[in-house]
Amino acid sequence: MSEPASRNAATSATGPLVHAACSAAVYGLNGAITHGVNAAGGTMSWDERWGFVRGDRRQIQTAVLGSSDSEEPLMLPLEAIELDAFRHRFEHETFWCGVLLGGCGGQLTTKLYTDRVCHFAHHPGPDGVPHVCGRRSRGVASADHLYVKSAAAAWLQGRGEQAEFDFAQSDGAPVGSVVDIAWKRGGLRVHLDQAVPPTWDQKDSEPVLGMSVPVDRDTLIRRWYIHRIRLDSEGTSRRVRIGTEAFARPTEWFALDDCEMTERGLSTPAVEQIVRSRSTRPVSPWPVGRTRKVPDAHARAQVLLRKLADARRVDSVVVVTRVCHDITAMTGVEGEIRSQLTAAVADAEHWLVAQATVRRELFSQLQKAVTARQIKQIRQLLVRANAIASHNRTEEETAIAAAAADCFTALAREREAAAAAKREASGAWRAAGRVHTLLTTLQRRGVGQRRKPMRDLVRELLQAAAEAGDCIDPQQQRQIDAWKARAGLDRRPPPVSPRQAQSEPARRSTRKRPLHDQVARRSWFKKQCPRCLAAKDRECLNDDGVGTGSLRQIPHDERLQMIIDARKSRAERKPGPRAASPSWQVVDVACPDCNAAPGARCTTPSGSPHQSRVGRFKRRFEGH
Repeated sequence: MSEPASRNAATSATGPLVHAACSAAVYGLNGAITHGVNAAGGTMSWDERWGFVRGDRRQIQTAVLGSSDSEEPLMLPLEAIELDAFRHRFEHETFWCGVLLGGCGGQLTTKLYTDRVCHFAHHPGPDGVPHVCGRRSRGVASADHLYVKSAAAAWLQGRGEQAEFDFAQSDGAPVGSVVDIAWKRGGLRVHLDQAVPPTWDQKDSEPVLGMSVPVDRDTLIRRWYIHRIRLDSEGTSRRVRIGTEAFARPTEWFALDDCEMTERGLSTPAVEQIVRSRSTRPVSPWPVGRTRKVPDAHARAQVLLRKLADARRVDSVVVVTRVCHDITAMTGVEGEIRSQLTAAVADAEHWLVAQATVRRELFSQLQKAVTARQIKQIRQLLVRANAIASHNRTEEETAIAAAAADCFTALAREREAAAAAKREASGAWRAAGRVHTLLTTLQRRGVGQRRKPMRDLVRELLQAAAEAGDCIDPQQQRQIDAWKARAGLDRRPPPVSPRQAQSEPARRSTRKRPLHDQVARRSWFKKQCPRCLAAKDRECLNDDGVGTGSLRQIPHDERLQMIIDARKSRAERKPGPRAASPSWQVVDVACPDCNAAPGARCTTPSGSPHQSRVGRFKRRFEGH
């Protein structure tokens, strides 16, 4: 059967299933069905080749740390080169398909790919069957509600506020669509998607809209401005940005630390500019053909009173002063409305006097922050000074603001330099981790490993140690020196003549072979070791930390040297200089550590001699 025919047959055989799935399918950009919802409520996807519905295989990009109910989100790097560093950083952590992500609560692992993006994956079941999870949102934005909670909690805590958070799921909305933030003086409702429509008339909660949530023009005109939120990816985290959108103005974005909470609500540096630019509250344009009527005195008075209240909420001294002047110059009002205007002006004048005191205190705090070089306080106070005290500055205030700006710039540069040094130090620490790995590999293989691979590893070890610098501790440095000596990389080659340099056999003859290469393996343990006193046919004790076991894979050099000397004496068969007696042992010398007399063993638990006694024996052995 041809492929089209087989495809048609498969399609006809699964016709009811396909028809049921297509009723809840979602269409992709190219018009093909990409995924849908099956009868059990699980997510399904469409196989274009065979025409049937299969389990959802979308890649999971976010998880939580530590447990299934954790609120600490994490985003997996997409590139393989970044995943190696990610695994090293979180090698002692566990990743979970968190319940606050809408997941199943199962444990996740990381998957590394070079031909596609890396992602999280569930562990297979006990029977080897792939895990089935009904999690709806799996992309990089699926944990944004947890990032919003973490950033908002830190931001409010820095301002002395303790907030309560709730991931509302009203009207069947999925978890993470809405984040409710409430504290004593106010609240915010963050809409990350369009699942829940925003409510603009709540007094105790101000809406903050995600990038995909629409807003109509009448709302922008009536409210003057609205706030939006977006999250940008930075490494394995997401950074919150707050935007202010107004009618006929582009959206301006700010870091969360640049925002403040006022009596009016959430305020950004753009809010003050918008408030100052509005002379009257915006109204809808009049229809074509109609004559616009001039508002009567009562309506104009109400507008001025609202402007005065709004300006005081955002601490705008300039607008309050101008509105007070407009109210004083207003004519055509009498009776109760005139009394309201007079009382409002009097109260505003008292407020302006208090604001003068607040202004002096603000610049005083700014000057103290500059003296103490507190970058966070300087930034917050400077933003506030530019927002509410940018007009009619005295020479002293101008000097304080300029000094604060210069200090902030200098501190920011110092912080960038420190961050660069930290990045450089992190490279040294990564090299130190590589040193630890190489030392562990060399010790696991032991000194009996093949010489050429060992020399390659030692060369790599020396290069990593040079990059690590001061991150290497003294014990590691001693191990590096020991392996460098064993590999023969600390010896300078003897000078050779040009004629010898052309001869490969002559060049090979100048290399000194290690002792365990000069003695046949069958003869290694024919004599008792004079250093660790290991008996005949017994392996030497591992008293110098070579390898990982309690016994050495090759004998001590003293044991091998004794065999080589005996071989040379037999070959020469003639008297020569007095040599070290093959019968000399480490117990023939006194121990300076435990004061063991000659012939007596040391008091160590294993009975092996102390290193100082071994050193004394070696000096005597070498001195003949």
